[in-house]
Amino acid sequence: MKQINLRLPERLIKEAKKYAEIYGYRSLQELAAEALREKIFEREEFDETFTEREIELIEELLEKSIEKRKIRTEKELKEALE
Repeated sequence: MKQINLRLPERLIKEAKKYAEIYGYRSLQELAAEALREKIFEREEFDETFTEREIELIEELLEKSIEKRKIRTEKELKEALE
């Protein structure tokens, strides 16, 4: 894996930190990597790096997150799937 450096406006960093905290990302790096992956693979049905089971779990997670409308952390996400 290769590391890159980004220069971003202070406001974007501030909002990204809030978003990462609310949605349970471990770091801004994790959020940035996911955002890039989504943008790059948006024309494909699924990102090829995910297994079929991982895709099913992601879909289930999204459904439960939408239903409850209160999931904000990784812990809350895991509890919703139990």
